[in-house]
Amino acid sequence: MTETPNETPASDSTHDIAALQAEVEKWKAMSRKNEDRFKAASLELEGTRRSSLGDHEKALEAARTEARQAVAAEFSTRLAEAELRAQAAKAGVELPGVEYLNVAGFVSDDGGVNADLVTSFVSSLPKPAAGPEFAQGLGLGRQGGTAVPQLTREHMARMTPAQITAAKKAGKFDALQRGEV
Repeated sequence: MTETPNETPASDSTHDIAALQAEVEKWKAMSRKNEDRFKAASLELEGTRRSSLGDHEKALEAARTEARQAVAAEFSTRLAEAELRAQAAKAGVELPGVEYLNVAGFVSDDGGVNADLVTSFVSSLPKPAAGPEFAQGLGLGRQGGTAVPQLTREHMARMTPAQITAAKKAGKFDALQRGEV
C-alpha cells in the first residue's frame, strides 16, 4: 500500500488536533500565570506608593476616597430609583412610593445598580387589572344618547308647523330645548 503525498492517515490528523489543543492549553496557562504576576506586581507597586506618601499626600488620598464614596452613595440611590421607575414603566406596573422602598437595597457593593434585583422586584409587583373592578357611571346622571333621534334648528327651519308639533310630541326637540344642540 503506497501513500500519495496528498493523502494523510486519519491518525496523523487526530495527532495534529491533539497537539494543537495542547499548544492552546499551554498558552492559556502562560497567560493566566502572567496575569497573576501582573496583579501581584500592581499590588506591590500600590503598597510601595502608599508607604512612600507623606502625611499631606495620605490625607489628600483619604479625602479623595471619602469624597468618591460619598458621591457614589448619594447618586447610586438616585440611579436605582430611576432604574426602578424605568423597569416599572416598561412592565406596565405601578411602583409603590419610593419613600416606602429601601432603594439602597438595589445598589451593589461597587455603587452600581443591581439590575437582577430590580427586574425580579418589578416582576413581583401585581399587574394592573384589565378593566375597572366596579360598575362605572353610577350616580352620574343621564348617560349615553337618547333612543329618539334629535333634530336641530336647521331641521326645524325646513319643517311645517304641523311637522314641528308632531316632532315636539315625539320628543325630537328635547335636546334643543335643553340647550344641548
